[in-house]
Amino acid sequence: MKNDKPILVAGATGYVGGRLVPALLDAGYRVRAMGRSIEKLACRPWGRHPKVELAKGDVLDVKSLRKALFGCGAAYYLVHSMIAQKQNFVEADRRAAQNMVSAAESAGLDRIIYLGGLAEEKDGRLSKHLSSRIEVAEILQSGSVPVTDLRAPMILGSGSASFEILRYLVERLPVMITPRWVRSLNQPIAIRNVIQYLVGCLEHPETIGQTYDIGGPDVLAYRDLLDIYAQEAKLSKRWVIPVRVLTPTLSAYWIHLISPVPHSIALPLTEGLSSDAVCSDKRILSIIPQKLLTPREAIRTALDKIIEEQVDTCWADAGEILTPEWAHCGDADWAGGTIMQCGYRARINAPLEDVWLPISRIGGHEGYYYADGLWWLRGLLDRLFGGVGLRRGRRHPTELRVGDALDFWRVLDVVPKERLVLVAEMKVPGEALLEFKIDSVGEHSTELQMLSRFLPKGLWGMLYWYTLYPFHEKIFFGMLKGIAGAIEKPIVSGPERFTPRLHGSCALPSG
Repeated sequence: MKNDKPILVAGATGYVGGRLVPALLDAGYRVRAMGRSIEKLACRPWGRHPKVELAKGDVLDVKSLRKALFGCGAAYYLVHSMIAQKQNFVEADRRAAQNMVSAAESAGLDRIIYLGGLAEEKDGRLSKHLSSRIEVAEILQSGSVPVTDLRAPMILGSGSASFEILRYLVERLPVMITPRWVRSLNQPIAIRNVIQYLVGCLEHPETIGQTYDIGGPDVLAYRDLLDIYAQEAKLSKRWVIPVRVLTPTLSAYWIHLISPVPHSIALPLTEGLSSDAVCSDKRILSIIPQKLLTPREAIRTALDKIIEEQVDTCWADAGEILTPEWAHCGDADWAGGTIMQCGYRARINAPLEDVWLPISRIGGHEGYYYADGLWWLRGLLDRLFGGVGLRRGRRHPTELRVGDALDFWRVLDVVPKERLVLVAEMKVPGEALLEFKIDSVGEHSTELQMLSRFLPKGLWGMLYWYTLYPFHEKIFFGMLKGIAGAIEKPIVSGPERFTPRLHGSCALPSG
């Protein structure tokens, strides 16, 4: 039954939360979307919906959590610290769940709906990741606010980490030497069905305080999923050779090298695959009936979304945007070090709209308009040293939102036809920003600026900056020419080096 109280979605910018919010809106609910960045929330397609409230909050900050929950009727708890906290995610998830219990009780919440994990112990063991998911459920259920726990196995959908691992394994490796977990049983569920169960719980008060297993219609081994993906992707049969010596850790490092999913996420996911995940409780089927997609249908739907470039949310959406403090003020003493910078510009005989188009498409399949081989090499080195590399690509070929992953960058700020600011997430001895700015300088003329800013950490950071500095001019000049070439418009003046203006009220020292 709907009422006037908003429904809080904690984790609204994550993979599941980003799809749940529009589903709740379609069902007629008022939604309060909570995240650590209002800018990131506001850039979502639903960010300005009349029935959406945006709330800045962090589950590790109980004060902000209480404020976000005030006045809400129910809350979805879709938070997981695996991306943000990496190896410390267990303790972070424990603290976050305890904060949620306290804040929910203070706010007088009617109920909490939690998306947990499904697994069966093997040899008396359970992976750290799945044990944490179960512990979070137990902590939430220990409070006075009733909790609905939906225990899900592997979730199949375009952009999910589990699907990306499956996708890259099959597409990159015709022959796979795999751990024995490829024989473990799973009952994968399509993201579409997960969302319908989550929304359906609000419509059925009998689900309050209950725990349910949710899964798809088929139980199969992971190696069967590999075969199904190959068939749906029109690939030749993949040969799978299970061996005893390949540990989850080695598997995770291999996944890290061939896929966009970093080792810190691949490891807990592969460890979880060593356990069977099969529904033993099927009560939810009669309470919230729906057509459950088979794994083949879920994979086909996900592939269609990727081909059509209509991926709504991605695993890389989650996590905090780590904005360097000096991005807002470049005073070296205040920032705690010397900020290095270089700027290049060119005047192009084209209107703003034309110049913005290639900037909005940068990265991913489009590349960087110059020396893509060097960018690829930088991405490969980043992967080898444990970084994210270039394989994350981008969520959409032309659309950019604050918080989007873009290769080894993340979108820090974007104002169409004005600027794009990227913060580096590759392995670097410091903090780096890359900014594109465009200004109209006449009826049909636009100045395009490229600004690189870097706060080095220690001697290695200084050596890194000055070692790469000679390449900046060649690469930036080439990129400016390449962007002009992409829109087939002539460069009126430049490319040339220039000294960037004062940044806010602070001067940035030149490198």
